[in-house]
Amino acid sequence: MKLSLDYLIREPKIKLDKNPLILLLHGYGSNEADLFSFASELPDECYVISARAPYDLQYGSYAWYAINFDADENKFSDLDQARESRNLIAGFIEELIANYPIDANNITLLGFSQGAILSYAIALSHPEKIKNVIALSGYANEDIMEPNYQNNDFSQLRIFQSHGTVDQVIPIDWARKTKPFLDKLNIAAVYKEYPIGHGISPQIFNDFKNWLLA
Repeated sequence: MKLSLDYLIREPKIKLDKNPLILLLHGYGSNEADLFSFASELPDECYVISARAPYDLQYGSYAWYAINFDADENKFSDLDQARESRNLIAGFIEELIANYPIDANNITLLGFSQGAILSYAIALSHPEKIKNVIALSGYANEDIMEPNYQNNDFSQLRIFQSHGTVDQVIPIDWARKTKPFLDKLNIAAVYKEYPIGHGISPQIFNDFKNWLLA
C-alpha cells in the first residue's frame, strides 16, 4: 500500500477489532530496517510499523532533517525540515489509521536519536494522537513543536526516555534537561541513564518493553 512514507510492517499476531500501533522512527543516516530488527520482540497485539525518513543521503541512509556543520564544527539542524517531517509523520499516522484497523487511541512512537527528537515534537504538538513515547538517545527541542503547544492537554500522555552516559553524538546534558521540561508540563515521564554510548542495549530494550506493558 503506497502511503506518504515508505515503511515496513509487522502485522499483529493477535488480531483485535482495533489493534494498538507502535511506530518506529529511525535516526539520522539510518533506514526503516534498523529499528525493525527487534519488531518480533514487541507485543503480539500491536501493529509494528517502521517508517523511512524522506531525505535520501545515498547508500541506504536517510534523514528526517539535515544536520549541517559550520566552520567551527558546530552542528546545527535544519529546523524547517524538522517541522515538515513532524507534520509528515503526523499525517502518516492518519493514513495508517485510515488504511489499517489501528486503535487511534493507542499509538506509541518509538524513536531513536533524530527519531526521538521528532517523537517529542509530534507528541507534544498533538497529544490527542499519541498515547506513549519511547524516546531513545534524544531530547525535547521546543523549536520544532507547534506554536502554543504548552496549552495542550497532556493528561493521557506517557513518556519513557533513555540515554547513554557516554553518548558521543547527543550530549547527556541535553537529555537531562528534558525530564524537568516534561515535569513542568505535568507529563508522566520516566528517565533512565545507562553506561553506554549512542545506541540501544538489551537492558534498555527490556526496560522500555516492561514500561510499555505496564
